[in-house]
Amino acid sequence: MLDFLPILIILALMLLFSSVKILKEYERAVVFRLGRLVTSPRGPKGPGLIIIIPVIDKWVRVPLRLEAMDVPPQDIITKDNVSVKVNAVVYFRVIEPNKAITEVSEYLFATSQLAQTTLRSILGMVEMDDLLSGRERINVELQSVLDAQTDPWGIKVSAVEVKHVDLPQEMQRAMAKQAEAERERRAKIINAEGEFQAAAKMVNAAQLMEKHPIALQLRYLQTLREVATENNSTTLFPIPIDIISPFLYKAKK
Repeated sequence: MLDFLPILIILALMLLFSSVKILKEYERAVVFRLGRLVTSPRGPKGPGLIIIIPVIDKWVRVPLRLEAMDVPPQDIITKDNVSVKVNAVVYFRVIEPNKAITEVSEYLFATSQLAQTTLRSILGMVEMDDLLSGRERINVELQSVLDAQTDPWGIKVSAVEVKHVDLPQEMQRAMAKQAEAERERRAKIINAEGEFQAAAKMVNAAQLMEKHPIALQLRYLQTLREVATENNSTTLFPIPIDIISPFLYKAKK
């Protein structure tokens, strides 16, 4: 009997070590005892040190941290019959580990497949312009639909973001032409508004000079000064008779 004592002690230590599990703060353990789910008012076991009965208990480690799942590019035909490829990212977390293990097989795979089908379904009901300009509204709608469908699995979908919309080459060229035409239209409108404002200012200046003729002479002298400053060569300008008429009048006297 004493010969088997070391073996028994080793077996007992092995069973003890195999029954002790350590879970991190963001992990929980879903335990099945003889095939039945072990439940408690405190919920799943963890975090910290937990005891698992060897052979009798089977357990699954479930992380509770926020997961970021990439949705592969999906071929989508929009409401206005434009074929595009769209990919997205889904942010979700497990809030009820027991449901995530018992209500669905491989909740990560199920959530990924549901996200792909929902993306195709929702984007197939919107037009191309809405897909490009109303992305925030589409993200909210995708999040709402996914969250409602994954709620029975104990999963909370926090956000869905459409990452990239891959347009066909002909659609890209058409949109580029449209954008160029829009820029030209805006440039022409801005140019016309500038000319209109300049013309209005010139009319105001002409009316002011008509009321005050001396302003025209001062402007003429200012122009002569600017030209003389910029050019060193000799420049001849006609002098209006209104400027020298006072001197002529004094000479006659």
